[in-house]
Amino acid sequence: MNFLDIINKYKEEFVSNIQKLVRIPSVLEENPTDKEAPFGKDVRESLDFVLNLGREFGFKVLDVDHVAGHIEYGEGEEIIGVLCHVDVVPADGVWKYPPFSAQIEGDKIYGRGTNDDKGPAICSLYALKMLKDLNIMPNKRIRLIFGTDEETDWRGIKRYFEVCEMPDFGFSPDADFPIIYGEKGIMSFDIVGKNIDENLPFATGGSRYNIVCDNVKFDYKLDLKEKFNEFLKKTNTKGKVEESYEVCGKSAHAMEPKNGINAIIKASEFLSEYTNNELIQFINKYLKSSRLEDMNLNFTDKEMGDLTCNLGVLRINGKESRLGLNFRYPINFDKDNFFKVWNKLLNQYNLKLEMKEDKNPHYVNKEDKDIEILHEAYIKYTNDTKTPLLTIGGGTYGRALKKGVAFGILFPGEEELAHQENECISIENTMKACAIIAEALYNLVK
Repeated sequence: MNFLDIINKYKEEFVSNIQKLVRIPSVLEENPTDKEAPFGKDVRESLDFVLNLGREFGFKVLDVDHVAGHIEYGEGEEIIGVLCHVDVVPADGVWKYPPFSAQIEGDKIYGRGTNDDKGPAICSLYALKMLKDLNIMPNKRIRLIFGTDEETDWRGIKRYFEVCEMPDFGFSPDADFPIIYGEKGIMSFDIVGKNIDENLPFATGGSRYNIVCDNVKFDYKLDLKEKFNEFLKKTNTKGKVEESYEVCGKSAHAMEPKNGINAIIKASEFLSEYTNNELIQFINKYLKSSRLEDMNLNFTDKEMGDLTCNLGVLRINGKESRLGLNFRYPINFDKDNFFKVWNKLLNQYNLKLEMKEDKNPHYVNKEDKDIEILHEAYIKYTNDTKTPLLTIGGGTYGRALKKGVAFGILFPGEEELAHQENECISIENTMKACAIIAEALYNLVK
């Protein structure tokens, strides 16, 4: 059976439904008093869209408090889960096309969420549809599970598993092929202190911990315009001075800060020459390297790679200075020594640490028989037997499962544009990914 030939018959509606979902600007809007849309009307609309498609295709559908849901096919005691999400990060940066237009150019669909994770969500749904349309009745239940705040606090998926069973095995199509069997730990905390510089009334940048900050605006009561323009030219930094000073960088996913240009670091490099603000001084002395080399905390693991640090959110006002940091850490990481060094250095700058979240690393034995089934499905449609199985710094819903991995949808060599401007997916490759997922599900539930 060749699922790639089959999915090509659905191409027009497949592409159209990706576009329709991408056009919903489902960035989180906290609305806790609204039980109908606690994460905002657009997030609710995105969840409704995929669940309604499931109903149209004839599947069993469950909505869990409008914050999660599933589409189910098959019978049996065991459950295979495919975990996706319908929320997206803000569409920062300068885009080639409007970020929620789902514009097609050649083989590419452009838009926030095309890759992370709306394209994969539709991809998974059509993989299930192919099985049903072929009258293949699984001897296990396949559940496409959808969360709604994966990019923030995972409250939707946590609520889902308070109501529904944990799948016996599953995957999240929210990363790369061939298979990601390990994910680094994810930790966020704030550095907080007073703003003792009356000449620095404000500095603000970034919106999410898990995005490299691409823009910082600040004001300074003393005239630094000439010095600022000299700095921009000397360091080849983008920026301008109008009503306030503005430093521009480049956004990227926090799992690899080197892919971006952090505007907080650039702004601190300039301001450190003129301000006695202790947070700015700390950033410039210790946080220029995403590997924390200036703190002597650089660490790497043979299997999972480097510890990384991203500066995500900066907020300085007349009273307080606050910096939001996001870390991706591998197994065998000495967390006790990490915090010992941090607290010692922060004390020297009259700063303190406020913990936000800490998710431990996730790991599944790559020799597991279910992982072998996924890998065989990938090889069938790519003939790629050389690319090794992977570990990553990103965090997918795969770690929400006791036994879960990430599986697709980007192929080796494809550019990773999640959380960046001009996010896009290849139509051809997404259809191939759909065929691979269908093949994997078919073999998992024989």
